[in-house]
Formats: sequence, C-alpha cells, structure tokens
Amino acid sequence: MRFKDRVALVTGGGRGIGAATAELFAREGAHVVVSDMDIAPAQQVANPIGGLAVACDVTSGEQVEDMVGRAVRELGRLDVLVCCAGIIRDNLLFKMSDDDWDSVIDTHLKGAFLCARAAQKPMVDQKYGKIVFLSSTSALGNRGQTNYSTAKAGLQGMARTLAIELGPFNINVNAVAPGFVETRMTRATAERMGVDFEAFKVGAASQIPLGRIGQPEDIASVIAFLSNDESSFVSGQTIYVRGGP
Repeated sequence: MRFKDRVALVTGGGRGIGAATAELFAREGAHVVVSDMDIAPAQQVANPIGGLAVACDVTSGEQVEDMVGRAVRELGRLDVLVCCAGIIRDNLLFKMSDDDWDSVIDTHLKGAFLCARAAQKPMVDQKYGKIVFLSSTSALGNRGQTNYSTAKAGLQGMARTLAIELGPFNINVNAVAPGFVETRMTRATAERMGVDFEAFKVGAASQIPLGRIGQPEDIASVIAFLSNDESSFVSGQTIYVRGGP
C-alpha cells in the first residue's frame, strides 16, 4: 500500500499506460483521478477502482485548472501527477502538415506544462508532490516522428527544469521513456506502415535484448516507483524502460 491516502491524477488514463498506472495506484491505496479527452474511457477505468473520472482536453488551460481544482476539492489534496496524455501524427518531414506538428506538440508539451503548472499550486502549499512525464525512446530520434520526437525530448528538459524549480518545495519531477510497448499507439504505427501488428511485435521483440516487447504494466511499475517515497532522492531524471540499454 505504497499510496495509502495519497491522491493521484493520471492524464490519458483511459487507455494503455495511463490506465495501467491508474489501476496500479488504486491497488496500492491511492485515490485516483482518471482523466481522458472523452469521459467514457475515463469512466471505464475509474469505475472499477473507485476512482474519479474527468473529461479534460489537456491543451486547454481552463479545462486543466478545472480538473485539478475538482481533484483537490473532492479528494482534499493532490500528491501525484502523471502526464500520459498523448497522440501521434507520424509522417516524413516533407509530408508533415502544420496541424500534424501543432496537435502533437500541443498535446504532449503544452498539455504537460499546463498540468504541471496547475498541480504545483497545491503541491507547493502542502510541501509535497511527485510529477512524472511520459517521454519515449523516440526522444533520441525516430524516422517519421519529427513532431513526436521533439515533444518527447522537450518533456525531458521540462522534467529537469521543474526538478530544479520545485525541489525546494519537496516536489520530485522525473520522466519515464518507454521503448516498444503494446498499446493502441503502436498498433496505429503498424497500420500506418501497412504491417501486420503481430508481425510488427515479433520484429520489435527481435531487436530487444530481453527478447520481448513491453506491456503497459512494465511502464506503470516504474512510474509508481517515481511517484512514491522510495524514490525521494530521485529528481530531474529520465528512466528509459526499453528492455535493454
């Protein structure tokens, strides 16, 4: 029960890594706010775990402030923020539209910025908080993902900077960078490439030293480590979770 009586907010919590993280937090005693763009997937995750479902477009400052305010009003505090909300709009540079760039940058970078800015207020007041951003191995560069790679690299810089700014208030800020994980996003990547998803997974696993692809629970466990007091002296770091170096 590492999160007994803690309150955790997970954006993008209706699916994939976000859903696995919300479920793990709840199993270990947290009161969980599950946020997603649409209320239905948020409710599908929140209802079985007794969590609070909230619909929120993380690119809207007003909606983000309302979401954080509701969490604090209804649950009394906010201890953990995990930013999992994300989209992909992959394409080679010469085919990438302005909207492809803007939508990905806004969802990942602006969304994380708005959520962190709103969450730090109650965290600073209570002199305690954990913030985790979801980066990616794509931050190191990946063909067809200029927008996504840029956003994920930016989140690592954001984590390092906020760790410096918020550390004096006993707030830890870190990032987790998954490799290949079986989610709707990787399925969409396979579809974009015109590759069978099962074959895509086999090919990915062959390039991973541990010989398998990641599951959302693999990432959730690392997020949980960074979100509780076991990692109280870890801040400003990016942990790559990719089955190898």
